[in-house]
Amino acid sequence: MINKKELEIISHHEAGHAIAGWFLEHADPLLKVTIVPRSNGALGFAQYLPREMHLRSMPQIMDVVCMALAGRAAEQVFFGTGNITTGASDDLRKVTAMIYQTIQIYGMNERIGQLAFPKDDAGGGFGEEKKYSDATAQAMDEEAKRIVDEAYARTVRLIEERKEEVQKVAQLLLEKETIHHDDVLELVGERPFEKDPAYQQYVSSRKSSEEDGSEDKSSRDDEKKEDEVTGGSGGAGLVPGLV
Repeated sequence: MINKKELEIISHHEAGHAIAGWFLEHADPLLKVTIVPRSNGALGFAQYLPREMHLRSMPQIMDVVCMALAGRAAEQVFFGTGNITTGASDDLRKVTAMIYQTIQIYGMNERIGQLAFPKDDAGGGFGEEKKYSDATAQAMDEEAKRIVDEAYARTVRLIEERKEEVQKVAQLLLEKETIHHDDVLELVGERPFEKDPAYQQYVSSRKSSEEDGSEDKSSRDDEKKEDEVTGGSGGAGLVPGLV
């Protein structure tokens, strides 16, 4: 049984993800967030509307990284650095994998340069031969830490700037346990960015459902789709070609 204090932390963690995604231009728009524990062990879950994107730039990737770090950032802002929890473990795993891929595979780091070191899985069980020096490995580690540290600082600033909105979403989660796109829209207003076609279509379909009384069916359809989305704190699969 999750106690009251843990629920409060989980609600702020998930609200951090939701608000960061709402105010980061290249993050996927929120569909649903819940603090109802899931069968896979996740204590919270956020579902997003994935964009039809096959390529992403570094600024676009960093928005997604910041959204993934926002749960931990919200815990720090609301409960203090000494009270952050293990709840961000999956978020941190995804962030680490994404950043190392930008450095080691996609040549998106100025210090390492236009080089790619993809992992070779055909090692026959004897381990792969490293294709770079210890000095390059150290540089990769230093760059990864620098990038994530900068992204986290940016995320903490965003949560502090949007602290009131995070608190509103967290409070509503504590009251209702599960909230949807329209709840967040009512609490904090429109996303301050031009809607992409998929998001525009989703918003339009929601309005049509409300007008013709079919909103309940639409909500049930969303519930069915939920299990098709990779879950846990931080939500869906983050970047095409990454993670």
